[in-house]
Amino acid sequence: MTFVPPSPHPTRPDLRGTFGMVASTHWLASASAQSVLERGGNAFDAAVAGAFVLHVVEPHLNGPGGDMTAVLATADAPTRPRVLMGQGPAPAGATIAHYRDGEGLDLVPGSGALAAAVPGAVDAWLLLLRDHGTWTVADALAPALGYARDGHPVLAAVCRTIEGVGELFREHWPTSAERWLPGGHTPRPGDLVTNPELAGVLERLTAAEATSAAEGADRAAAVDAARTAWRAVVGEAVEEFVRTPHRHADGRDHAGVLTAADVAGFEASFEDAATVDFRGHTVAKTRAWGQGPALLQALRILDGFDDARLDPSTEAGAHTVLEALKLALADRDTWFGDGSSDGGEPVPLDVLLSAEYAAARRALIGDRASHDVRPGDVPGRTTPPAPPLRTSYATDVPAAALPGAPTGGAAAGIGEPTVVVGARAPLNGDGLETDATGATRGDTCHLDVVDRWGNMISATPSGGWLQSSPTVPGLGFALGTRLQMTWLDEASPSALVPGRRPRTTLTPTLVLRDGEPVLACGSPGGDQQDQWQLAFLLRVLVGGYTPQEAIDAPALHTTSAPGSFWPRTWTPGGAVVEDRLGADVLAGLAERGHVLTLAGDWALGRLSAVTRDPATGVLGAAANPRGAQGYAAGR
Repeated sequence: MTFVPPSPHPTRPDLRGTFGMVASTHWLASASAQSVLERGGNAFDAAVAGAFVLHVVEPHLNGPGGDMTAVLATADAPTRPRVLMGQGPAPAGATIAHYRDGEGLDLVPGSGALAAAVPGAVDAWLLLLRDHGTWTVADALAPALGYARDGHPVLAAVCRTIEGVGELFREHWPTSAERWLPGGHTPRPGDLVTNPELAGVLERLTAAEATSAAEGADRAAAVDAARTAWRAVVGEAVEEFVRTPHRHADGRDHAGVLTAADVAGFEASFEDAATVDFRGHTVAKTRAWGQGPALLQALRILDGFDDARLDPSTEAGAHTVLEALKLALADRDTWFGDGSSDGGEPVPLDVLLSAEYAAARRALIGDRASHDVRPGDVPGRTTPPAPPLRTSYATDVPAAALPGAPTGGAAAGIGEPTVVVGARAPLNGDGLETDATGATRGDTCHLDVVDRWGNMISATPSGGWLQSSPTVPGLGFALGTRLQMTWLDEASPSALVPGRRPRTTLTPTLVLRDGEPVLACGSPGGDQQDQWQLAFLLRVLVGGYTPQEAIDAPALHTTSAPGSFWPRTWTPGGAVVEDRLGADVLAGLAERGHVLTLAGDWALGRLSAVTRDPATGVLGAAANPRGAQGYAAGR
């Protein structure tokens, strides 16, 4: 082995079995999904059940008002990885002119209904259940409905998040205060927390299915009846609520633009994945309406180096990985977007993922850390303008007036939960990062499932977290804020355009070998998702680590690219690293010019993974120890 050997003391075992395996960011979601497998459901039934549980038990990281993407392979068509697209587009009223001229904005805010794309997650999960599952909506939603109606022990991280935005709720978002501050007080860790309004929404979906079935509809039509009910329930409540101005991340009050017609017009869909070959494997990701191809580009660049240059645990390897990521992210921020969905120019993935392009990009990696943003040129295409490069975001709004900043410090309720304004503080007791005020930094959700028949799925649900926008009355959840990933610049491939999807950071991964799916993995973490997955994949596919060994290994990522989340700043040459990389490696990286931020020993990433050996049928699973929350289960 040319890589540094993994730790001889993994935090958890690599699970092994032949029946079914689940890994996710919360033990209740993992247990719920595994219970579906135990009762004869397939991987897709299990994923739907686990995903709706995540809406309930990780409300600070995702919700029904958010979005999701997944990459999957079915047992009857294993060689064709497919993407489940649950990313809603910009509403019809979300125009650059309205945001710039009508609302006086230069960025889409990081919180509030102006940042809301059409909710896409629920319709996507129900589409998956219809087309590839076997269960009814009622059976798949039963665990989530039970937790929402009867209660679940609330996480300490949820309580800290509510505490961090408590003043925002009390002063500006009264519907959120009513939902999350019962009696005016933050829940205590372990308290049984219910969400009767969300339970009511789920009951209306199951009732629509039951009515349709009673009228003679087949299973697929009955599931579609639940999808139709979702659009009606959500559309009516949302349109009425967002008309009233409320506080946004810019410190001012705005009304939203989302309408019932926007919700009614969205349908989730399936599409072919983008893929590249790397070291005898095929890696499958979303196309360039997501950031997935950035990981594929990084793999293409790194494929031209010797194995010794690919070990993230060494100085040379960490440097090489960080530099490859900077180049891939520069292309992401310059070229990626959803323009081809409405007749615009397609993203040139045929060039960006080609061996020739990768070779040219590879040649740019030297011995020193780059502090520049260096997108590549595409023959025959004019390079779009670079996004603004801000190391800070100037605003005339007092810090204390920003959502989530009652103490006048970093704003915890703005943008994406992972990204904070200001310095990073030490870890808190549960292993999750904290911001400069001591508030927990969350980061979306993830789950992976594989069953005994060979069905496999990697999915990343996100958005609609409780601190993203006010709770919608009658629904019990908030809208998402994915439009903050768009630019108010007509020339950008990621421009805000009605009907276009924002360039999401949600980026699950599926890996195939000899045409058979062998690994599903992913992580929450915004811009860091593919970065943490890259180190994981290098350690597994090149270094020979087991999935659990790779998850446990020290993580790192670059911040030397504009953030995808409000206020969209960057750190030239920035690299965030876990201290466990070691003093010598860190000193070497600093000597090469990397601007290091030490995150602590166990701080970065919430990776999980499932595996399958097609030759033997042996299945595996691994989950992240950081935060003492993610769990793998199976047999």
